[in-house]
Amino acid sequence: MKKIDRRIIIVATFIFIVGLSYGLMRFLIAQKEEPPRRAPGSSKRFVQTEKVQYSTITSPVVASGRLNSVSEIDIVAEASGKIITGAVPLKRGSAFDRGDLLFTIYRDEVSLALQAQKSRFMNTLANVLPDIRFDFPEYEDSFTRFIGSIDIDKNLPDLPVIENDKLKIFLASRNLLSEYYSIKKDELQLSRHSVYAPFNGTFSEVYLEAGAYTNIGGRVAYAIQTDILELEVPVKREDAKWINIGDKVLVSRADQSGGFEGKISRKGSFLDDDSQTQAVFIRIKNSKNYQLLNGEYLTATFPGYPVDNVMEIPRKSVFNSDEVFVVVNGRLEKREIEIVKKNEKSLIFYGLEEGTVLVTQSLINVQEGIMVVTETEMKTGQQGARKKNNNQ
Repeated sequence: MKKIDRRIIIVATFIFIVGLSYGLMRFLIAQKEEPPRRAPGSSKRFVQTEKVQYSTITSPVVASGRLNSVSEIDIVAEASGKIITGAVPLKRGSAFDRGDLLFTIYRDEVSLALQAQKSRFMNTLANVLPDIRFDFPEYEDSFTRFIGSIDIDKNLPDLPVIENDKLKIFLASRNLLSEYYSIKKDELQLSRHSVYAPFNGTFSEVYLEAGAYTNIGGRVAYAIQTDILELEVPVKREDAKWINIGDKVLVSRADQSGGFEGKISRKGSFLDDDSQTQAVFIRIKNSKNYQLLNGEYLTATFPGYPVDNVMEIPRKSVFNSDEVFVVVNGRLEKREIEIVKKNEKSLIFYGLEEGTVLVTQSLINVQEGIMVVTETEMKTGQQGARKKNNNQ
């Protein structure tokens, strides 16, 4: 029993000491002066602002693209035989001018056979000339001049105009007409043994070199035009509406060197499946001053068109695609705007009353109604403080 009483006394003493300590602590805390607290909602956040003021803005469209040749062709043999070098080496990278002989397919045998045909035709024509003189005297001079103008090393001249049906029948019965058109067909075939450059360009690929044998339809080389090039630029659909065919465009390299002028030749009437952009094609004349190469990337600056009663602000000012913050009576409020054009770092809009104080920075974790101080207000406050210190 005495043992239990002793325990009770110990516990009671411990509780008393703890209670006394707590009470003393509360007493000391109560004696300390409480620091002044800010009234709820009195803290203000600094924001960058600008007053809405509309004007006429001209904003260019800038985009990059890849340069391509306006003409790229497969050069195919239209005759069979051995390939002979022309005016330029049949090598990858060889440059040529329009009209240059690119290569020849061996033609000596075909040429000799054609000369023999012309000789036989002249013999036949000479045999029928007395009959023409006797039966159709009005055509004697024209056929005499025709036979005199024939050169077996050149293409046949045009036949005299024949309006007499009997003369047509007579010439057909002597196979003169069929021989004439047979020779013209072979002349055309002989011309296909020589291949001439259709434009100023270069060989980007060569499949058969000089000395090789080719059949009709064989691929010999691949050529691209180099004096006129085309820049294909993918442009956002909303920006493409500002671009018109025939507009002049400033084109430059990525390092902004070698600025030169191009002209919009056409616009694609479709959108790219992946990027959802519209293709715009700019035609550029090559020059020795800024030697352009097929395949390089260039930047195009399209001319902007003036838009009235709009304002330009940083893109970071806008959230939820078309909402901004404005300051009304020192507090933030949301407003919707109408966006006219989006640039890389800014956008052009209207939809707010002029004079509205618009927040021009990105705000994170803020809500409507919080109190803010603008840059103008802060400067005004600082100037007032300076004046007060100076007066003192």
